[in-house]
Amino acid sequence: MKRRSFAKRNACGAALSGRERAAARLGPRAAILAVLLLLGGCAGLGIKTPSITVADISVIEASVFEQRLAIKLRILNPNKVGIPITGLTFDVDLNGEPFAKGVSNKSVTVPPLSEAVLEVTAVTGFAGIIRQIQGLARGNIDALSYRLKGRLITGSYNLDFDEKGRLEMPKPSQGQ
Repeated sequence: MKRRSFAKRNACGAALSGRERAAARLGPRAAILAVLLLLGGCAGLGIKTPSITVADISVIEASVFEQRLAIKLRILNPNKVGIPITGLTFDVDLNGEPFAKGVSNKSVTVPPLSEAVLEVTAVTGFAGIIRQIQGLARGNIDALSYRLKGRLITGSYNLDFDEKGRLEMPKPSQGQ
């Protein structure tokens, strides 16, 4: 009498070994765990979004239709672990109007509870400059409000940021 084997078989029909059977049982569990970790994102890792501020801006080149700016971003890491940044994307708004955009693939690791400065390039167009000049000419800009928003890219997660600030414009001195 021929014995029937009820052993699990792989796609080729060969019987699975003990290790392969264990991996098959863990497969669905491991997949569910991976999905939960991905859905949890940085919240599951306990990573706080760093504070990002503009440390300096300088003009690289300017033409009638486009201006390239070098912007130094100060990244403050409030976490107990370093943040290995491999790139970022960002937009800059001035006085509520779109002004400049940029991307960078420069890498920097911000040490735990520390800061780093990253120099990036941004591009602004003719329309962004004209909007700001018109506001200055009308004299209705007493302060420069800015918004810096974007995404820090790391090897295993991304961190969105959205920072706002305001710079008071110097008042003209009154003649005596």
